[in-house]
Amino acid sequence: MEHEQLSLRERKQRRTRETIIATALALFAERGFDRVTVDEIAAGAEVGRTTFFRYFVDKQELLFADDDELMEALTYAVEPAAAQHAPIGDALETAIGVTRIGLLAMTRVIGRRGSAWLRTRQQLVLANPALTARSLVKEQQYAHAAVQILTSHGASRDTAVLATGIAAACYQTAQAITADRPGDLSNAVNQAFKRVTTLDRRRLLRATS
Repeated sequence: MEHEQLSLRERKQRRTRETIIATALALFAERGFDRVTVDEIAAGAEVGRTTFFRYFVDKQELLFADDDELMEALTYAVEPAAAQHAPIGDALETAIGVTRIGLLAMTRVIGRRGSAWLRTRQQLVLANPALTARSLVKEQQYAHAAVQILTSHGASRDTAVLATGIAAACYQTAQAITADRPGDLSNAVNQAFKRVTTLDRRRLLRATS
């Protein structure tokens, strides 16, 4: 449906963008991120250097091409979920439930790329300190957006920050255990949240007192 709503020009732009991304990832997987130049990516995608920079500010952004869509998915999922429970106050379980909805919306976007793409991307990010740093900045931006939405719907700041931190931990856990099968990411995220939300607080408090 979304595809049908795009104009011919927009569809061509999308195809060009996806061709650049696919070409770059293939070259990165073959030679390593640092050994591939923008000119080589542009040549492989059969576009000019100027066209490349019309779509991406640098070659690092090729591995974070879905950033805007991820932020949009997070916002569109968390906003109504938080509004439904407003004012959230100090209700940590509610805040965690809201962040779970947002994170699952993001994993659906992530999953569209396919397992091979996700696996290669993750390997490249972990192998390159600059890419790892940029990935962390992106994750902080998502977390900040979630905290802002939660607090705008009455969550106390510490509750919003803690719930968002738990969501981030659930994602990192899911990502680690599905490194060889990234197609299972959404299910792994769900399982991580389930383990957190079924903790016996009394036993946990006794263990830490």
